Amino acid sequence: MTYNDIETASRDELRDLQNERLQHTVEHVYENVPWYRDAFETAGVDPEDIDSVDEISKLPFTTKEDIRDNYPDGLFAVDHSELRRVHASSGTTGKPKIVAYTEDDLDVWHEVMARSLYAAGVREGDMVQNSYGYGLFTGGLGFHDGVEELGACVIPTGGGNTARQLDMLQDMESDVLSCTPSYCLYLAEYAEENGVDIQDLPLERVVIGAEPFTDPMREEIEEALDVTAVDVYGLSEIIGPGVSIECEEAQDGLHLWEDHFYPEIVDPTTGEVLDEGEEGELVITSLTKQAFPMIRYRTGDMTRLNYEECECGRTIVRMDNVTGRADDLLIIRGVNVYPSQIEEVMVDMVDVAPYYRIDLYREGTLDTMELTVEHDESYDGTHEELERDIESRLQDVLDVKPDEVEVVGPGVIERTEVGKVKRVFDHREE
Repeated sequence: MTYNDIETASRDELRDLQNERLQHTVEHVYENVPWYRDAFETAGVDPEDIDSVDEISKLPFTTKEDIRDNYPDGLFAVDHSELRRVHASSGTTGKPKIVAYTEDDLDVWHEVMARSLYAAGVREGDMVQNSYGYGLFTGGLGFHDGVEELGACVIPTGGGNTARQLDMLQDMESDVLSCTPSYCLYLAEYAEENGVDIQDLPLERVVIGAEPFTDPMREEIEEALDVTAVDVYGLSEIIGPGVSIECEEAQDGLHLWEDHFYPEIVDPTTGEVLDEGEEGELVITSLTKQAFPMIRYRTGDMTRLNYEECECGRTIVRMDNVTGRADDLLIIRGVNVYPSQIEEVMVDMVDVAPYYRIDLYREGTLDTMELTVEHDESYDGTHEELERDIESRLQDVLDVKPDEVEVVGPGVIERTEVGKVKRVFDHREE
């Protein structure tokens, strides 16, 4: 059973709808966004050249730098009088990326979020505790509106204030919690420290996103909270949360709502479109956005696509869990490695807690890596023994040997109640 019939449409039906919507979007940006018109002309492409998604590779890419170069509203495709909401992504590396919505854009967002939550197992009448931050960040309001659209009840706790979060989980008997994966683990730790057995609560599922995580970390969350943990994916530049989500039946890839967001996988270095099943950088074209349409937006997220029908019956394409970001690739002594790969090795070790940090330095022309890891509370060996075990495991699995491994006790590595967890600290330009 699905929320929308399009989720089980045939590939031909989907392709016809995508072709029609892509043509409209291309014409829309060409007529209303001078930057896109110039980019099309530079690429030697005219809207009339794009008859279907088969020609989409003729179109130029859009990058986060392009958005920031046109700050604040140079890529808006409608007048301010037609806008109904504005959000912004993080500006930690420069100016924030401003995104905008018309009334129709908000309607689409509400629907894809309701569709996503339904796929995750949320149903009308459920109590959904929304612990994503409200404000310019799209997470809080994106989930909030989707819960209401679905007909469930939203408890808008927002980010942080963990004591209040735990009180609400107990007092309101919340069925669903939405938050980052790292906050799930923080909440479980806090509950234990305060004498609350979180597994005794009625909480059945958590919808986790906003940061990459691995399957071993998901297993840690499910075990710690006694829940089903479902991964959701989104980004402000496309719409916010609700671009794709796992189904509760399979938890085997995230159903990407390709009637609204057309996906491609490209080589992150060359930009060449890769074949189905190959891992590369996810590129998304919005097919129905009015205020802030994106043409071939390079997300920077590394994944692969699977077009086989899911065991849940949905025919919508699935993307794998994001393994890392194209710009997060670390090259340590000539070996390519993503932080998520290091996390997967760490979480798979029973004596290691799911908390770590990577510090990168540069000595001469070489990059160096120092790894700090917490040991599990039940570990009764020495730090030196565990450090040797970690070095050996990383060498065996990833062919990577950190320059230094330091094991510390439980609770030493900084937690976060609000926002995304930071695991990689880059000191190479200091």
